[in-house]
Parts: sequence; structure tokens; C-alpha cells
Amino acid sequence: MDPIWLAGASFPALLVLIFLRVPIGLSMLVLGLLGSWLVYGSAAPLLNQMKTMAYGQFSSHSLSIVPLFLLMGQFATLGGMSQALFKAAEAFLGHLRGGVAMAAVGACAGFGAICGSSLATAATMGQVALPELKRAGYAPSLASGTLAAGGTLGILIPPSIVLVIYAILAEQNIAKLFAAAFVPGILAAIGYMIVVNIVVRINPKLAGSMDPLPWGERFRSLGAVWPVIIIFVVVVGGIYTGIFTPTEGAAVGAVATGLLAWQRGGMTRAKLREAFESTAGGTAMVFMIVLGAAAYNSFLALSQLPQELAAWVGAQGFSPYMVLWAILIFYLIFGCVMDSLSMILLTIPIFFPMVSGLDFGLTPEETAIWFGILVLIVVEVGLITPPVGMNLFVIQSMARDISIRDTYRGVWPFVASDLVRVVLLVIFPAITLFVLRL
Repeated sequence: MDPIWLAGASFPALLVLIFLRVPIGLSMLVLGLLGSWLVYGSAAPLLNQMKTMAYGQFSSHSLSIVPLFLLMGQFATLGGMSQALFKAAEAFLGHLRGGVAMAAVGACAGFGAICGSSLATAATMGQVALPELKRAGYAPSLASGTLAAGGTLGILIPPSIVLVIYAILAEQNIAKLFAAAFVPGILAAIGYMIVVNIVVRINPKLAGSMDPLPWGERFRSLGAVWPVIIIFVVVVGGIYTGIFTPTEGAAVGAVATGLLAWQRGGMTRAKLREAFESTAGGTAMVFMIVLGAAAYNSFLALSQLPQELAAWVGAQGFSPYMVLWAILIFYLIFGCVMDSLSMILLTIPIFFPMVSGLDFGLTPEETAIWFGILVLIVVEVGLITPPVGMNLFVIQSMARDISIRDTYRGVWPFVASDLVRVVLLVIFPAITLFVLRL
């Protein structure tokens, strides 16, 4: 079979394996090795490649940032940072119309700044904020929809594990990608708060109310939050200013959050072991996906499919923005059935060469960074898009008394907010590149 047709047939085969619940990393690994074998026509070159594939992937110094940020998120949870962030936001916003839901969004943004994972942010903040939202009289649809959408901030606001992987694949500077993600992440949080405000004004019955707290109590709630702010400023600020590398920044953040968890009494020997085991499990999952994607992308490169596809698109005379919109729609659809990391690892080697050859009036580096942020945002929209958004099921697993239909109904306004933000970032690349150009 022609290698290009063989590579094209591997995509539906991959989707079938995913729908059969075969782990995505294993699916890509098996298809990649089998496809390479068929292209080579012999097992000898494939076996020779396999000798160095795993070491070549995992010896990358940049990948060491993954377990460090995962451990940082574990320590942050043990240190009660999620509760502190929510209580502080609730103290200042809770008395407003829809204020407790806005506080949940703000707490998700704050926790995302020290976590780097959407699913972890949704799960952690769901445990903290969902009981408070119920207690305040919020409708199940608004409560679950807000927390599912707020969870996506875990990967939009730096640091972000998926951005690290994108930087490695696209050979871009991690610190610059973190800088470019900052403004879109803040815009996402503001957009979600605006959505809450609009929804409760249209239907006031969806939101309960709580009495305003005295100003003294509000300021006291900030006392538990200042360590989080300091850690974020030191880690992200140190990376932005070049004081230390992203890997060093992740190490500093992990140590700082670990000390904070110990100081607050959350770091027992059993909890420390549990944190290490969770980090090891999360890292193994990520690295398995990385290895599977390496094998699969090696097969695609061997088949010449990415190069042929890029040449075909260039020969059709499509406008750059038409190609970009087609790619973003593809990500939006498939982001509903695949996790963001798998999507990035699977598609960037195909789409990035195609986008790099288009003229958007930007420098090659600006195009790469702008495209990376757009892809990240659109893939994350898939996490909250019914019927199979992963964040929706995370929230649903913690709120079994809330029907999945209510969760679907509650999340649609947030999806609309995300789509509006994507349109703005596509039309005005300067919004994404603003901090980077400073």
C-alpha cells in the first residue's frame, strides 16, 4: 500500500481504538510501530529505531518540568491553597449577584496558576466550591457549568504542562509561550465572570445570595492567600525575567508549595507518599502518551504525509485565515473526544509545518506562539463541549445528584464565551502577543 494512503487510513483506525477505550498512548504506539513496519517492509529498521526511541524522548531536559509541576499541584492541594483561594474570592464577591460562582471562577484561575492541569483544577475546585454553591442556593446547572468551565483555566493560565509539550514539538521558547498565554488566560476568567453575571440577570432564580462580610473579615481572608501570590510571582516572574529556566522555576515552586503544605499541617508522611505516588502515576501517563506520539509521528514522517499535505494546501491557493479556521474547527470537534495533550502530540507535527508556511503578517516566532495559544484554547473548549467533554464528567462524578442534562445546559453559555474569545484572538493577534512584545 502507498505510504501516504497507509498513513491516512491510520487516523480512522486510531479513532476506533480510542472509542474502544484502548489507552491513547498505547493506540498511537501500536499504530506507529505497525505502520513503520509496513512502510519499511522489514522489521530490522524498526527494531533498530526502537532501541533509542524511549531514551531519545525521555532524556530531554525540558520534560523534567512535567513531574515538577504535577508535584507542585499535589502540594498545593495538601496546603489547602484551593480552599484559601475560594474563601478569599468569596469574601469579596460572594454578596454580589452570582458572586459565589464568580468567586469559584477566580479561585480556579488562582489555583490554575500553581497547578497547570485542567482536570486537576476542575476536580480540586469542584470539591471545594460545589458544596458552597449548593449551600448558597445556586441552581445545579449554573454550579456545575461554572466549575467545569473554570477548570479549563488550569491549563490556560501559566504554568501549563501542555504548553511545555507544544514548545518542545514546535521548538519554541517555553518562557515566551507562558508570557503569551497570560493575557488570553485572564480574558477567559473575565469572560466567565461576565457570563455568570448575564445568566443570573436573565434568570435571577439560578443564583442564591449571601450576606456581605465585614471588611475586616474580608482582609483577614487574604492572609491565607499571600503565600500563593508570592509563589506565583517567584515562579512565573522568575521564568519571564530569565532569572531561572522553566525547569528550575518548577523545582522552586514544588519546594515552596511543599514547605507551605508542611507549615500548614497538611504534609504528613502518608500524604507525602500519596502525593509522590499520584505524581508518578500522572507522569507515567503523560510519558506514555509522549512515547506513543513519538512512534506514531515517526511513522507519519516516514510516510511523507505531513509534507505532502502542507504542499497540497500551499498549491490550492487558500487564504491563510481559511486554513487556520479549518484547523481550529478540527481541533474543536476532536477535542470533544480526546484529551488536550494527546491532541497536541498527535496533530502538531502535521499542522505546524502547514501553518508555518502561511503569511499572517507576523514573524515566524510570533506565528508559532500565536498558533500554539489558539490551539490550546480551542482544544480546551472541547473539554467542556457536550456530549463528551472530559471536565463535564469530572464535575459529574463529584455531584451525582446533578443530572448530566443540567450540566450540559449550564455549560453552553461558557462555551459561547470561549468561541467569542477565539474569534477575537484570531482577528487581533496583538492581544496574544502583547506581553511577549513588551
